[in-house]
Amino acid sequence: MGQEVSRSEFTREQRLAFRTKVRSDLDCFEQMLEGSRFDFTRTQMGLEIELNLVEEDGLKPALRNREVLEEMDEEDFQTEVGRYNIEMNVPPRPMAGDQAVRLERWLAQSLRRAGDAARNHSARVAAIGIIPSLRAELFDDPWLSDGVRYMALNDSLIRERGEGFELEIEGPTGESVASYHDTIGPLSGCTSVQLHQQVTPLDFPVYWNAATAISGLQIAVGANSPYLFGKRLWAETRIPLFTQMTDTRSIELKHQRVRPRAYFGRTWITSIFDLFEENVSSFPALLPEASEEDAQAVLAAGGVPQLSDLKLHNGTVWRWNRPIYDTSQGVPHLRVENRVLPAGPTVVDMVANACFYYGLLESFTTSGRPIWTKMSFSDADRNFRDAAKHGIDSTQKWPGLGRMPAVDLIADHLLSVADDGLAGLGLRREVRHHYLSVIEGRCRARTNGASWQVAVTEAYEDAGLSREDALTAMFGHYLDHSEDNLPVHTWPVPTVEARGAGATDGGTDEAPA
Repeated sequence: MGQEVSRSEFTREQRLAFRTKVRSDLDCFEQMLEGSRFDFTRTQMGLEIELNLVEEDGLKPALRNREVLEEMDEEDFQTEVGRYNIEMNVPPRPMAGDQAVRLERWLAQSLRRAGDAARNHSARVAAIGIIPSLRAELFDDPWLSDGVRYMALNDSLIRERGEGFELEIEGPTGESVASYHDTIGPLSGCTSVQLHQQVTPLDFPVYWNAATAISGLQIAVGANSPYLFGKRLWAETRIPLFTQMTDTRSIELKHQRVRPRAYFGRTWITSIFDLFEENVSSFPALLPEASEEDAQAVLAAGGVPQLSDLKLHNGTVWRWNRPIYDTSQGVPHLRVENRVLPAGPTVVDMVANACFYYGLLESFTTSGRPIWTKMSFSDADRNFRDAAKHGIDSTQKWPGLGRMPAVDLIADHLLSVADDGLAGLGLRREVRHHYLSVIEGRCRARTNGASWQVAVTEAYEDAGLSREDALTAMFGHYLDHSEDNLPVHTWPVPTVEARGAGATDGGTDEAPA
């Protein structure tokens, strides 16, 4: 959800005051990096998972998150931007022993509770990057979640841009979306899994660089967002959709290569301060509500400042790997927040994605020559974009191996690296094998959430269904399989009889898995 604010309109004086407070917080943060003790006892992993609510009948977005959350009454769940979005927060835990299995069990139980609450309101919970039934017409009606922050964010993005938002996305097969929106409504279509890694100030650049280098690999095997507004676009359409719906730049500023607010980066870093300083100097404040904290005074008195103003501003710069400063029980800590993955398809798939990420991250930060010293940042950026466009069929350029299919790179070269990293973290051998075999299975079958969605939709279209009916039929299968919690690469693709051959709409003769 992010940090709440109390108003959606801000005066020039408030903006000036907030800018001063943010720069003061930045100076304070620099002093803390030089002399403060940051909390770091052992490697901790944390997750946030954004989810959707859809109607039981018709599978369209269900605008009832407030009712569902009120019934659940659990602190681990909260609202997100759209009334059909909810977010689940997972308490931090070490990635050791059988913790990955425990995480899967905890997530499955939490999702079942959410599903039970949703069914009481004629809805289902969907873990997917973008709902296939999402249509632009949804945003003609009240769609924004309750909460001042969401209204303020919508108003501020539009005010900063000076006009509404142009969506222009073309997929690899030539289908495209070109539409204009006077709210950030389509932004709410993006639901993700955010992976957190707690680190020391000294280690932060090492971990951020590694997370950035492997982001393309994550998307290649984890893409799950191939459709928007009924069109087949990128394998991970969430990436360009989120980028464009948070882009406050005019056409002229884009031509001048001014940074977008959803940002991969431009270079490897040497300090976490580099990122916070760039955020402050390059991005105007969207939610300029100054806190009452005097961070400098708190630090001078021997206390630990919240740095509330810097945190609020940082929360409106959506780097795909974002720096996080926070405090817990009066002790400051730092995290790398990895934001590249979509939600879904299943709990076991999401835990496997997490194991793959944390395993590679550990290996690339603790053994051998750092990976980013062997590859250019521009290659990492190209890998990221190619994976977002083509998903499981993407190619990646990798040091010592050149350019090769992502599935071969991962299955034949990098799964063993991830296994070594997870072993270093203390995850048991059989647990490592179980979850990394899910990633290997996707690579061998050349199937992830996005490719499965496309294959099933095309099967229904080949049988004579319209795109809309085909997407609805596919999404129904998706939700059922997701609740069964079997890895997506094992899901069958229905064999559908052609229209006029005796089949009915949505009738299937499913092939065995």
